[in-house]
Amino acid sequence: MSDEQSKNRELTHLVAGVQGMHCAACSARVEKVLNKVDGVGQADVSLAAETVDLRFDPKEVSFEDLAGRVKKLGFTLVEPEDSEHRTIHLSITGMHCAACSGRIEKVVGKMDGVEKAEVSLAAESGTFIFDSEKTSQRQIREAISKLGFSSEPESAGDDLFEQNRQRALGELKKAGQQLVPAFAFALPLLILSMGHMAGMPLPEWLDPATSPKAFTLAQLLLTLPVVWSGRHFYIRGIPNLVRRSPDMDSLVAMGTGAALIYSLWNTFEIFLGIDVQARVMDLYFESAAVLIAMISLGKYFEARSRIRTSDAIRSLMQLTPDMATLVEADGTQRQVPSSELEPGDVILVRPGERVPVDGEVVSGRSGVDESMLTGESLPVTKEEGDSLTGGTMNGTGALTMKATRVGSDTTLSRIISLVREAQGSKAPIASLADKISAIFVPTVMSIAIVSGLLWYFAGADFSFSLRIFVAVMVIACPCAMGLATPTSIMVGTGRGAQLGVLVKNGTALQTVEGIQTIIFDKTGTLTHGTPKLTDCELMPEAGVDADTLLAAVAAAESQSEHPLALAMVDAAKEKGLTLPTVDAFTAHTGRGLEAQVLGETLFVGNRLLMEEHAVTGLETEEAQRTINALAEEARTVLFVASGGALRALLGVADTLREEAPAVVQELTQRGVQVVMLTGDAEATAKAVARRAVITELRARVLPEDKAKVVKEFQAQGKKVAMVGDGVNDAPALAQADCGIAMGSGIDVAVESGDVVLVRSSLQSVLTALKLSHAVMQNIRQNLFWAFAFNSLGIPVAAGVLHIFGGPTLNPMIAGTAMACSSVTVVSNALRLRFFKG
Repeated sequence: MSDEQSKNRELTHLVAGVQGMHCAACSARVEKVLNKVDGVGQADVSLAAETVDLRFDPKEVSFEDLAGRVKKLGFTLVEPEDSEHRTIHLSITGMHCAACSGRIEKVVGKMDGVEKAEVSLAAESGTFIFDSEKTSQRQIREAISKLGFSSEPESAGDDLFEQNRQRALGELKKAGQQLVPAFAFALPLLILSMGHMAGMPLPEWLDPATSPKAFTLAQLLLTLPVVWSGRHFYIRGIPNLVRRSPDMDSLVAMGTGAALIYSLWNTFEIFLGIDVQARVMDLYFESAAVLIAMISLGKYFEARSRIRTSDAIRSLMQLTPDMATLVEADGTQRQVPSSELEPGDVILVRPGERVPVDGEVVSGRSGVDESMLTGESLPVTKEEGDSLTGGTMNGTGALTMKATRVGSDTTLSRIISLVREAQGSKAPIASLADKISAIFVPTVMSIAIVSGLLWYFAGADFSFSLRIFVAVMVIACPCAMGLATPTSIMVGTGRGAQLGVLVKNGTALQTVEGIQTIIFDKTGTLTHGTPKLTDCELMPEAGVDADTLLAAVAAAESQSEHPLALAMVDAAKEKGLTLPTVDAFTAHTGRGLEAQVLGETLFVGNRLLMEEHAVTGLETEEAQRTINALAEEARTVLFVASGGALRALLGVADTLREEAPAVVQELTQRGVQVVMLTGDAEATAKAVARRAVITELRARVLPEDKAKVVKEFQAQGKKVAMVGDGVNDAPALAQADCGIAMGSGIDVAVESGDVVLVRSSLQSVLTALKLSHAVMQNIRQNLFWAFAFNSLGIPVAAGVLHIFGGPTLNPMIAGTAMACSSVTVVSNALRLRFFKG
C-alpha cells in the first residue's frame, strides 16, 4: 500500500509477537511478506524484540489472515491481548469432584461480562475470558470465594513481554542442556581425529593405520549424539530451504550436512574395502560435530545476552508490588494482587512499601521517594490531597490512598508501554542491513557452491573443494546484521527510560543525534512555570519588618486564587510564618485587593490601584529606582500600601530553572544553536534570555505562531528540535524534526512529543542528546563488525588468500568466527546499560 493510501485509511496499530525467528533472514522474510499484503500499511519486524509493529486496515485484511501468511513461512504470529477483553488463569483449591468445577463454571459463566469460563478439576485451575469494562478479576475471585473455594492468580502469562521472556528462558535452558552432549562427544572426537596428527599416540585398536574400520566407526558413533543435539538446525533449516526461503539454519544444515554425507560415503567405502587408507584420512566427522557444537555455543551466548537486553523494562515492571493492602468500607484490611485494584479503592501503604497504583493521599503523612520518576534523590513529603505515583517508595510514615488510575492507565504502565513500543521500532540506519539480510542467505549459498566448483575445476581435489564450500557456508552470519540495530535500540531506550528519557521510536532516536537548532519555550520549560516571590523591598515608611509584612500580605492574598496571590502564600509557607486573621476582603478586578488585616486597611496590587486610593510615596527616588530595577529583571511589581502610604514593593516572577544557564552553555559548546520562544514583551524576554545565557530569542509569539518559528529555522536547512511542556506547544512539537516534551507527567506530552522527558529538569535534554549519540555510535560499531565479519570472512573462506599462497580457513574456525560475530554485536549493545547521561 502506498504512503498516500495509508494516510487516507483508518489503520489499526498493534504490536504482535513473532515466534520462531532465528536470524535476520527470518525477520526480513516475515517483513517482506507482510508488507506485500493488500491492506497492510506498514510492518516493521524486530528480530531482537521478536515482535512486529503492524499497521493494517481490518476492513481489507484480518489479523487471522496475516497470521496465516506468517504460518506458511514457518513462524507464529501472536495476537496481543485486547485491553478490554482479558484472559486470566487462576489456581483453584478446594474442589473435590466434577460438581465443584461445574458449579464454578456455571456461576462465573453467568456473570455480566464473562465470555468464557473453563475449570479443570484435574489441574485445579480455571481460565476465564471477560470484558474488563463490565467485570474484573477481583469480582470473579470473590464469586469463586463465595462458593467456598480459594483462588490465586497464576503467573502473568498473557502479557506479550512476559510470554516472550519465559519462552526465551525456556529455550535458553534447553540450549544449555543440549550443549552438554554436544561438547561431551565433540571434544573426544576432535582428539581422536586430529590428535595423532599432532603426535598424540592412539592405541593400536584405534589407530587409523592398523584399525581403519574401528577408527572410522568410533568417529561416527561420537558424531551421532552431537548431530542429534543440533538436530534443530536440520529440522528448521532444510524445510526453509525447500520453501525457497533459506535462513542461517539452512546454511549450517547445508554446510555440516555436506561434510556428514561425504564422510558417510567414505565410511561406506572403507567398510567395503575400497581404497581404505586414502578414505580413512578423508573423513570430516569432526568438522561437522565441532561446527555444530561451536555454533550452538555461540547461539547460547547470544540468547543469554539477548535476554539481558530487556533488563531495563523488567526492572521498571518490578517497581509495581505484586500485592497491595486493600481497606474495606468497614475498615478491615486484606491483601489483594495489585492487578485487581480498581479506581476508587482505598489502599494502605505501609512504611517501606511501594505505591501499587496512581492515586491521592486520603490520610497520613510521609516522605515518598520519587527518584524512579523525577530523578530527585530527596523524599517528597506527601499528605492529604497530594498525588501518588505507582512504583514510588513510601518512607517512614503510613499513608492511606485512594486509587485513581490502575492497570495500564498508571503512569508507570504507560512509560513501560512507550518503551516497549520503541524497542520494537526501527531506525532509518537499519535499512541497508535489512536490504542485505533479505538476499544474504541465497547469495552466500551461491558463493559457496561457485567457490567449491571453481576450486574443483581448477585442479583441487574434492576434499579441498568441500572444505571451501563448508567454510563459506558456516562463516556467513546474517544474525549479526539483523541484531546490529534493534539490540542497541532495545538497550538504549530501556536505559533512557531508567534515566527519565522516553524515546518513542528508533527514528526519533536517530533524529536527535543530528539536531542543529533547539528551540526552548520559556514558560514551564526554561522557567518553573509558576510565579514565585523573588523580591521584598521595604520602603522607609514600612514601619514593620519584612516577615511581618509578608505574613499580612499572604493572609490577604489567601482569599484570592490569582497565581500571583498563590506566590505570596507559598513564600509565607516556606518561611513558616503564621498568617494573621483577615477581617474583611475586597477584590478589585484587574488591579489588586483590599483587606482588613491587623486592624489596618491593606492594599496589594498594581500602580493603578495605588493611584485610585491616593497612595503617597510612589514617585520617590528610592521607589522609582526599585521599580526600574525589578522591571529590568523581568519581575512583575506589586505595590503594598496601608495608611495611605507605600510600605513595600514586591517582585514576582516565573523563576528560571537553576540548571538552565549551564545546560544552554553546554549545548552551545556542542555546536547547537539555542533559541528561546515566549509570548512576553521584548524587555521581559531579554531579561530571561540574559540570565539563561541565550543570545537568540523570539518575543511576543502567540501559541499558534510557535510552529511558524520552527518552520522558519527549518527553511534555513536546519534540523530543529522543539522543547516545550506539551500543552500549548503541541503544534510546534509536531512541526519540529524532533519534538521534546518535558515535565509534569506524560499525558499530553505522550501525544505530541517524539521524546518525552519525565523528569522536570533541563539536564534531561542533554541526557537525550547524549543518549542518542551513544546509541547511534553503538549501532554504527555493530554494523561495522557485522559487515566486517562477513565481507572479510567470506572471501577468506572462499580461498582468496590461498590463490596468492596464503592459508585457507578451516571450517571449524569459520564456524567459531560465525558464532562470535552475533555474540560480539549483542555484547557491544549491552554496554549501553551503563550509560550515565
